[in-house]
Amino acid sequence: MKYVDEYRDPAIARALVVDIARRLTRPWVLMEICGGQTHTLMRYGIDDLLPKGVELVHGPGCPVCVTPLEAIDAALDLAARSDVTFVSYGDMLRVPGSRTDLFHIKAAGGDVRIVYSPIEALKIARALPQRKIVFFGIGFETTAPAHALAVRQARHEGLNNFFMLVSHVLVPPAIRLLLESPQNRVQGFIAPGHVCAIVGYSDYEQLCREYHVPIVIGGFEPTDLLDAIRMLITQLEEGRAQLENQYVRSVNSRGNRPAQNVVQEVFEVCDRKWRGIGLIPRSGLRLRDSYAAFDAEKVFGLHGASVEEPPECISALVLQGLRKPADCPAFGTTCTPEKPLGAPMVSTEGACAAYHQYRRHTRVESR
Repeated sequence: MKYVDEYRDPAIARALVVDIARRLTRPWVLMEICGGQTHTLMRYGIDDLLPKGVELVHGPGCPVCVTPLEAIDAALDLAARSDVTFVSYGDMLRVPGSRTDLFHIKAAGGDVRIVYSPIEALKIARALPQRKIVFFGIGFETTAPAHALAVRQARHEGLNNFFMLVSHVLVPPAIRLLLESPQNRVQGFIAPGHVCAIVGYSDYEQLCREYHVPIVIGGFEPTDLLDAIRMLITQLEEGRAQLENQYVRSVNSRGNRPAQNVVQEVFEVCDRKWRGIGLIPRSGLRLRDSYAAFDAEKVFGLHGASVEEPPECISALVLQGLRKPADCPAFGTTCTPEKPLGAPMVSTEGACAAYHQYRRHTRVESR
């Protein structure tokens, strides 16, 4: 297939559903890691098309959703400073911190700006040399190369007014945490295609061997995901646990070596707290000491205290595939896209936002 409409062809989708049903002999629980995949599944009703024996649960693959409260509060403190211009991707502005969000800081007079890439943040730093420009660097392995390039370029140009508040996380350690949990229900994973396009898939092959779990790297169109589900069901029914690549048009085993090199130059692996989940060893990236002059956490002396999630928010359970968004008593009532309790209701990749947008709260979710 070469064109987008082919990846959304109803006839191809129906054929894949029939093939999944033909192979299925018992119930299986599958998790798609990426929030973009979650939204495709909900938007096209794939969860409704599948046989009842296939249950989909949703993983911690939304970068906005897993950014810890402490990082949000640090962003709020910086954005409220009179000498700081705080620059962020748009979907971070409505993520609730422990007391407010970036939109309210902006409304109160804070200089908060939305960009689509860190290169735009560099342009702002060049244009406003008298201001301290802080870019909120969040995301998985997918966005890390662009953020690393921005920091390297800032050093090359001598932009001493550009800083990055880093909250980068890595996918494989989170999958490992899920698999080692006594509550784990997941029997097969759809790995995030865009992440694997950067890093390749050797780490995922190791997870397959270590935990005897099948993993299929999937794309983001309807037939991509149905094909990935078919591949997982085939492996599970045959008792296999291997890494397979459904997203061959974008992913190879080596990944993008130039992108990996710049990330390795600028960042180093560190322990990182995930919102609602807690500290996961070696699951994050931070700026190396050689780039400490651009590290907002160090430059501004940020040392926030630990912050707890609202007790009524079950986003931690949703991110671990233990509950569905509609299981939450606050879902669609006291927690809505307009007044969210947690990040999964805000982000364009959040599971709660997908369920709310595509009305999955109007029906029973259990199969």
